[in-house]
Amino acid sequence: MLAELLAIALLLLPYYYYLISSSRKRNRPKYQKFTSSSTVGLLPKSYPLIGSALDIAANKERRVQWTSDIVLSSPTATFTLRLALGSARIFTANPANVQHILKTNFPNYQKGFDFRTTLFDLLGDGIFNADGDTWKSQRQLSSHEFNTKSLRKFVETVVDTELSARLIPTLSAAAANAAATLDLQDILQRFAFDNICKIAFGYDPGYLAPTLPEARFATAFENAVRIISGRFNSGVPQIWKIKKFLGIGSEAELKEVVSEVRDFARKIVREKKAELKQNESDDSIDILSRFLSSGRNFDDEFVTDIVISFILAGRDTTSAALTWFFWLLWKHPEVESNILEEIREKSDTAIYEEVKDMVYTHAALCEAMRLYPPVPIDTKVAANDDVLPDGTEVRQGTRVSYHPYAMGRLEEIWGKDWAEFRPERWLERGEDGKWKFVGKDPFSYPVFQAGPRVCLGKEMALLQMKRVVAGILRSFRVVPAMEDGEEPVLISDLTTKMKGGLPVRIEAREIRVA
Repeated sequence: MLAELLAIALLLLPYYYYLISSSRKRNRPKYQKFTSSSTVGLLPKSYPLIGSALDIAANKERRVQWTSDIVLSSPTATFTLRLALGSARIFTANPANVQHILKTNFPNYQKGFDFRTTLFDLLGDGIFNADGDTWKSQRQLSSHEFNTKSLRKFVETVVDTELSARLIPTLSAAAANAAATLDLQDILQRFAFDNICKIAFGYDPGYLAPTLPEARFATAFENAVRIISGRFNSGVPQIWKIKKFLGIGSEAELKEVVSEVRDFARKIVREKKAELKQNESDDSIDILSRFLSSGRNFDDEFVTDIVISFILAGRDTTSAALTWFFWLLWKHPEVESNILEEIREKSDTAIYEEVKDMVYTHAALCEAMRLYPPVPIDTKVAANDDVLPDGTEVRQGTRVSYHPYAMGRLEEIWGKDWAEFRPERWLERGEDGKWKFVGKDPFSYPVFQAGPRVCLGKEMALLQMKRVVAGILRSFRVVPAMEDGEEPVLISDLTTKMKGGLPVRIEAREIRVA
């Protein structure tokens, strides 16, 4: 701790000197000309050299909600946050801006050098931290795994096997003991981790085995994501760079946990190489096999980056979405009743067709992700100067973040009842009287991104989540084990989670839904 304070003091010495030696009045930041009277009180104060670092630090534990509040109070749903040493970060929930960033001027908004440097220790050159040809080659090879045949196989074998052999028995054991509680967030993360490893690497880590084995890798991964996210959201990024140079504090911890994560990923790569060498005719090609068999000379470290990126995508996003979904479902029993009715209607349908056609459940999941998007804020970096459609000027090298969490609360998009959990907003009645799903403009609902970098795994994720919902609700009620009036606390590293998890009791249904 003393070493960290020393690093901070060294960094701030020029600022202290400035305060003592200068009596000049500070000019107000230019971006305030875009604000209204309702916004001014919310805007963080900006100081020379350190920008709004003090307000950023004060809101560290609720940065998603804090930035959302400011964005939603702005007339254009956009504001500029001043960072240290004259840099800035733009936040926007304006659909026109989002479309401009993700599609219209896509070439200008990249991951960028600073972004990639910040996340490189964990993600390396993996698909979520890559630009240009490196990104294109990974996306092209990965895309083969997301066709209809692969999706059917994923649902009918990987997901259903994990559901019936591990998740349901775990919940049954908890239901048999009325006093037992489970951390549903942890259980769903284990479930999702086993799933992504099977479909992406053909590897079964068995994290949802009956004994719920200690997941050293998962703990290391969680800590790595937490520290990396802290880097990314720091008001004074130079601090983590000094700490890394000195090998102290959180950066020392990061080095240790990333080493454990990468050792695990390297083990997967080694085992997959050995498997392919022994069985070159194996037709059950997973994503990792495609990379290793592509004929391109990817070195082991690059393939390791790919493994870590897919673990991040598959473990944290669907589990986060489902955790918040079950919490919302408990608060809205009428929605649960509608889903149970849909499960009854589809009970005689083959597994893949069942989940594909669960229209109301699909709408309920989309509604949950509107309020609690798995990735609440996503960021690009401007390669060149630009002007957003709402008039916001963007300087070269500026980080530009679109804000799905804030967008899910924007009255102009969702109406005055935006705060209500209402799946029907995604539905309309067809001529036959049945519900029909009506999707939203992806630039107003960029939960899965949009444009050229739209999430490849979108359909896979939705199918997986619907299968889990049907599998659990058919036999059980999920009851949060919380005090009356207690609400989960939203925290976010790179994905949206509940602080401390979601403790639940599992109750077997007296009459199982057929």
